[in-house]
Amino acid sequence: MQTIEEKAGARPGMTLAVVAVVQFMVSLDLSVVNVGLPRIASGLGFGAVGVTWVIHAYALSFGGLLLLGGKAADRYGRKPVLLLGLGLFGLASLAGGLAQEPGHLVAARAAQGVGAAALAPAALALLTATFPSGRARVRAFGIWSATNAAGGALGVLIGGVLTEYAGWRWVMLVNVPMAAGALALAWRGVAAGPPPDRGGRPDVLGAVLATAGMSLLVFGIVRTDRHGWTSPVTLTTLAVAALLLAAFLHLERTTARDPLIRLGLFANRSVAGANAFNLLVGAAMASSFYFMSLYLQRVLGHGAALTGTMFLPFALGVVAGSFLAVKLGYRLAPRTLLVAGGLLAAAGFAWFGLISSDGAFGTDVLGPSIVASVGFGLCLAPVVSIATAGVAARETGTASALLNSSRQIGASLGLAALGTAAQHRSGDVPTPQALNSGYALGLTLGAALLAAAALVAFTVLPRTAPPSPAGQIDDRDPLTVSG
Repeated sequence: MQTIEEKAGARPGMTLAVVAVVQFMVSLDLSVVNVGLPRIASGLGFGAVGVTWVIHAYALSFGGLLLLGGKAADRYGRKPVLLLGLGLFGLASLAGGLAQEPGHLVAARAAQGVGAAALAPAALALLTATFPSGRARVRAFGIWSATNAAGGALGVLIGGVLTEYAGWRWVMLVNVPMAAGALALAWRGVAAGPPPDRGGRPDVLGAVLATAGMSLLVFGIVRTDRHGWTSPVTLTTLAVAALLLAAFLHLERTTARDPLIRLGLFANRSVAGANAFNLLVGAAMASSFYFMSLYLQRVLGHGAALTGTMFLPFALGVVAGSFLAVKLGYRLAPRTLLVAGGLLAAAGFAWFGLISSDGAFGTDVLGPSIVASVGFGLCLAPVVSIATAGVAARETGTASALLNSSRQIGASLGLAALGTAAQHRSGDVPTPQALNSGYALGLTLGAALLAAAALVAFTVLPRTAPPSPAGQIDDRDPLTVSG
């Protein structure tokens, strides 16, 4: 039985190439600014806490609007939504590179998030539909996870080199040619199949409520550096955030429009468990890039380019773990890989938590980087595969968006909570010893989050067998079929 994309004349290999480029670009943008944060702060006049909104603005708009983007991909067609997202992402990147004020850059980052929220679920839904099962699905998601990992990890290296030798603005401008190239590739290489869901109009109000609620929640946590957890300002902010999120859930149950997400999806243990796992892993990984880039620069005193280079072992480890997951994916169930990967990453983070103010790359960074990165790489493809397998074709965009959303929301919440904890531990006098103490605490808390993710995978996800070689009537490997 052929998929919609095959009937429409799609070339699976080309579709995979487009999705890989898109995912590399989206993942790159999540980490490429990390090493440049000190230069961005001094260049535009950000405060120590305010500069984190360069990350939050992207992660929140991305995570908060992903469900709307996934629903739009199901409703209006995956290719049109993908092209729209790529165009917006490229224009927002250009605006960010030309920013003259802190507000300009934060707004551009938020617009980038909106574009990513459109293109990411559309791309992943295309991949899910093109490779529905069997060994071809394992290989396709392995390649997707490798580019996802490479973008996130190499983003730190690329960001460091660009910041050091071309200026911080190029961490934004680098996306412009990539978006243009991906747009041209998608225009020619992706078939315009019919929309899989011709239901009602997407629930825009729900997207507004979800994004506003999550933004206020993160804002309330970040502001605890000025207003304590029990202060009226913090309590009021968090209460309003909770009300907005409760209103979102109520709206999704009662709206006459097509809801952003059918809450019944969470009755599926695979969907619920994979998203809980992804949220915890996203919280830990986003925080690790942030803490380690600052540790290498502010505590050990390395420059931006050298700091980026020191992330190269992490990048290679994630890619290696991703390809190892492909090999093991033929023999082991996805749940087994998630538990093993989560525990391995947790061990690496616990090792990271032993950093010292007089440490060195070889003793404090290299070993834990390899352990944590391989563990993380083992998780990437299985969590996507298990979260979308068995979902109806008309909801693959929504399921893909939900998984991406859980990771981005986890990243923003994790950075807010762990960053605030590290700030409190460091205190008001930013000596290398004080900063090291705060970063070590944040990394140790990240290890706890990863251990919790492994526990979720073990207790919530169902036991499934490894994928069978069969999957499509066509005996040829879809990754090598050109048309």
